[in-house]
Amino acid sequence: MPLIQISQTPGLSDEQKAEVISAVTRAYAEASGKNPSSVWVTITEVPRENWGVGGTPLG
Repeated sequence: MPLIQISQTPGLSDEQKAEVISAVTRAYAEASGKNPSSVWVTITEVPRENWGVGGTPLG
């Protein structure tokens, strides 16, 4: 089973997360020829203070 992991800062609503999961699943299944029911997607919300870009924390 393919597993797609998304890490992002918090902020999406439950409805937005559901749409992201659905869209990513559809796109992967279409591109790979896999059955959408076999595609797993996780969204991990990481607080801004735990992200860094260019050596600088976002938080």
